[in-house]
Amino acid sequence: MFDISESKAQPNALIIYQRDTSNEDTEILEEIRLLAQSAGATVLSTLTAFRRTPDPATFIGKGKLEEIKSEVAANDIDLVVLNHSISPIQERNLERALKVRVLDRTGLILDIFAQRATSHEGKLQVELAQLQHISTRLVRGWTHLERQKGGIGLRGPGETQLETDRRLIGHRIKALNKRLEVVSGQRQLRRKSRAKVPVPTVSLVGYTNAGKSSLFNHITNAKVYAQDQLFATLDTTMRRVALDEFGDAILSDTVGFIRNLPHSLVQAFHSTLEEVSNAHLLLHVVDVASYYRDECISEVDKVLKEIEASDIPSIMVYNKIDLTDTPPKVVRNSAGLIDRVWCSAHSGEGVDLLLQAITEHLSRLHTRCRIVLPTSNGKLRAQLYRKSVVKSESVHEDGSFSLDCDMSPADMGWLKKQPNVDVIELL
Repeated sequence: MFDISESKAQPNALIIYQRDTSNEDTEILEEIRLLAQSAGATVLSTLTAFRRTPDPATFIGKGKLEEIKSEVAANDIDLVVLNHSISPIQERNLERALKVRVLDRTGLILDIFAQRATSHEGKLQVELAQLQHISTRLVRGWTHLERQKGGIGLRGPGETQLETDRRLIGHRIKALNKRLEVVSGQRQLRRKSRAKVPVPTVSLVGYTNAGKSSLFNHITNAKVYAQDQLFATLDTTMRRVALDEFGDAILSDTVGFIRNLPHSLVQAFHSTLEEVSNAHLLLHVVDVASYYRDECISEVDKVLKEIEASDIPSIMVYNKIDLTDTPPKVVRNSAGLIDRVWCSAHSGEGVDLLLQAITEHLSRLHTRCRIVLPTSNGKLRAQLYRKSVVKSESVHEDGSFSLDCDMSPADMGWLKKQPNVDVIELL
């Protein structure tokens, strides 16, 4: 895997965008430029081309290759980035012809992920995805261990450097998979422990750079890294949030999605994305200022379907209204619940409406129940009143209490652990 930081602090990059239709998609071109800049490169120039079918040898064709050669020489280019996934042979042929490093879209995204990963699990996941990508791109770069012909003393070690590299990478991939199984098991144990005192989980999802981390920081007062760049957040972060008229919930910030997200990354981050799949509610954050927001929504929906999270209830959160002069507002669905919110994580406008929407959705998880307490259990009665869950109360002839309560999953889990309590769940 080529690390951009190996050559220069900010290598000069040339972007190649080859389309198979006559219409040029400026959004795709801008996105690959932002990806290159997020990886630490300085984008000096961009070349576009139209070709219905990629060239089997170089992907871009002979005529465009000569044009790229001239551009590389004229601008002192260190790195050529293609906004496509190319084969190992095409990558090798381009590097031989251009005499500079060539990186495709998948390799560029992997490089960004390698820079952003901070947690132990995140680093393991990125390394696994990188090695799986590298294993298809090994070339015969060394000859010092190749088999040799001749007599005594001239025989080679029996395998080429290429075979040695493949074997070592295979061993490392197996070791990483085993370590990730352990980490995934630990994550499942934590999830089971949370389930014992059930606190609903709300996950932020959305296209990269839609403002998820900024919204997360605003709601939880956390200090998660948030910048105006693609994939600023990689590792999942979770914080407890106290919601008025509901109780506690857990808010999680997850990695952003992007079009043509490499399938190896989806596989490598499967345990992390399980937090999304197991959430009670999704907040689909959208950059309302983006001209291509509808396409971004479609791409996120594709990934949610791939990780089997498309059926989870969700709220569309149109963020960054401060950039469009749009007032904060909400739209309700046929069930009367808020399912679309316009807000700004930067200014805080409309965040109160978002919290109201979250409370409404999670309140449907509440259980309406009747609790019968003996006269000796006045302490528990006082605790229930302090939690503000008691809706009405009646006293029986023997002095016992009947309390009609509206309980959250967390409060219900706590209540069931209390001694001498009869709980009658109501519809």
